[in-house]
Amino acid sequence: MLNLIKYEFRKTWMTKLIILAITAFAEIAFLITLYTNKEGLNALTILLLVMLAFGGVLLIGIQSISTMHQDMNTKQGYMLYMTPNSCYKILGSKVIENGLSLLVAGAFFFALGALDITLVFGHSGELNQLREMVNEFMKQLSLGVQLDGQMFAGFTLSFLCSWLGTVVAAYLADVISTCLLSGKKYNTWVSLLFFILLMWLTGYAQVSLTQNLPIRSVFLWHSLISLAFAAIMYVATAFLMDRHLSV
Repeated sequence: MLNLIKYEFRKTWMTKLIILAITAFAEIAFLITLYTNKEGLNALTILLLVMLAFGGVLLIGIQSISTMHQDMNTKQGYMLYMTPNSCYKILGSKVIENGLSLLVAGAFFFALGALDITLVFGHSGELNQLREMVNEFMKQLSLGVQLDGQMFAGFTLSFLCSWLGTVVAAYLADVISTCLLSGKKYNTWVSLLFFILLMWLTGYAQVSLTQNLPIRSVFLWHSLISLAFAAIMYVATAFLMDRHLSV
């Protein structure tokens, strides 16, 4: 399994390195504009960093879906299924590698965001003032939430788990398209509708099971529900792969 995980990482490491390099340049630009009092440019660099955080995490998942599709539809990729490894291990290595990559990327961008917020507001004593303003705004909206690192961490974890579940759902839809609907009319549309259905079921379960919970608990339960659905979809995907792709 470890060798398969390493193999999956080797196929995607270049994209991760590019994301890291672009983020480093954006962070340097942010620091320069911050300490040279270029407020307009500083706002642009902050926006760029936010876009890189979300875009980088999304790109990691999209590339994993793309490599999965290539493995099933190219001769070089299909050779993987001719090795003495079960489809459960092959797919498991993809899920584990992508899950770890998302976790590391999420932790990295979360820490970087916390550092940058501290740099922007901390030195002038405005950080606590900003937090109090946001908390007061939430109190007026009757959200009953205090803005702090724990809440942001909960949101980040929920987002990462939901995105991992989306990636695994895309695996399942792609395997159905390749194994069961290959050559069939409206193949792409049927698999797309199936993917949308999976996403709707996950979202419906999250909303239904967390309606009366406090927001902090909602983040945790959303994460657990996403992982539970991902586990179910993993088993279904590996089963189909084992029936139709293994040699």
